[in-house]
Formats: sequence, structure tokens, C-alpha cells
Amino acid sequence: MKYTCPYCNKPTTATEPHVFDEELDISLGEDSDLGHVHLTVNAVSCPDPDCKKLSLKASLVNKDWCQPVQKYSYNLHHVWQLLPESNAKVMPDYLPAPIKEDYYESCRIRDLSPKASATLSRRCLQGMIRDYWKISKSRLKDEIDALEEKVDADTWSSIDAVRSVGNIGAHMEKDIDVIVDVEPQEAQLLIGLIEQLVEDWYVTRETRRQRAENLKKLAEAKDEKKHPIETK
Repeated sequence: MKYTCPYCNKPTTATEPHVFDEELDISLGEDSDLGHVHLTVNAVSCPDPDCKKLSLKASLVNKDWCQPVQKYSYNLHHVWQLLPESNAKVMPDYLPAPIKEDYYESCRIRDLSPKASATLSRRCLQGMIRDYWKISKSRLKDEIDALEEKVDADTWSSIDAVRSVGNIGAHMEKDIDVIVDVEPQEAQLLIGLIEQLVEDWYVTRETRRQRAENLKKLAEAKDEKKHPIETK
């Protein structure tokens, strides 16, 4: 199967012996409020020899006999992301530590507490605006408004689209420490925005810096060949 490792972020193909799937029927019937359930455990070890880290997930499914079609129907009840603890992307080392920490925690608690997750994502957004763009105002809303004239149209469109969605709109208007109820899907929109901005701002800047450094080293190497240092 096609697989992108959540640890090293490398796309690859995972097959045996790197994949483990196990299913367990829990047949308690009327003695359980969930009835007949089905537990699935899925594990994948990264095929990359430099990584080899384990991803582990468990899923609980309601299993009901459907009389008209004479077969079982399956409805997903709950999913536990065990290893890693969330679907967070691996953030680069050059991203400021407080922003990384808030991002990872926001992803970790997205389903458990969407409103807390959204609060951390807002703090991430404010931290990036202040660190990358050096914009610092009393409210996140004012910082976002000041950002419009500094970013490209596509980036601004993404920010404006996210802050116009339901309770997120109210979230963006308030102080970052004010907790406002949001749905898990809304919390994920904020997480997705953080991931996009990290890519658009920090990763792009680092790629540009590395390219310039490589060109400089290449030019210096060419210059040394033209003008070798004389030794006595």
C-alpha cells in the first residue's frame, strides 16, 4: 500500500513485513450499549532503514446484521490514533520552538478538545505573524488586517477564507486567550492554515537561503580554480 510516514514524512510503499492488520469481534450483543462491535488494529513500521518508526491506530466499528440484504453493515464509532499521538506534520527545526510546541499540541487535542486546539492554533498564527513579519499589535485581528498588504493574494485568500468560517470568524476577532466553542472540523481548518503558512513562509525562505548559499559556494569554488592560492 502507498504510505507516507508521519515521522520522516517520506512517501513510500509499505508491504509485509512492515504492515500488520488484526480484527477482533466483540460479541456482547444486548449486554453492551454499543451492541456487536468490531475492533481493528492497524500498525505500520516505516520501511526507511533510517526511520523504522511505528504507526499504530485502533478503530471501533458497530457491526449490525442487515436482514434485507442478509449481511453485516459497519459504522465507524471511534478511531484512536495511538502512535504518533496525532496526524501532525513534522515541522522543520528552524521553526521557532514555541510555535512548534503549540502546533503539535493543537493537533494532539483536536478531537479531545476542539476549542482548546483552536486556541493554540490562533496562538501559533499570532506567533508566526510576529516572528516572520514583525507585526505586533494588541489584537490578532489587527495583526491579520495589517498582514493583507504584505502577503500574496493566494496566501491572503487562504487566511481570509478560514477566518470567515462559522465560529472561527468569532475566534479571530477575540483575544487569543479567549476560548470559543468550535467543531473539530473547524479546529482542523485552523491547523491546515498553520501548516500552509509554515510551508509558504518558513520553508520557502529556508529553501531560498540554501539555494543562495549553494550558489555562493559554487561561485567561490569557481573563483579558486581561476585564482589558485600560491604556496611558498
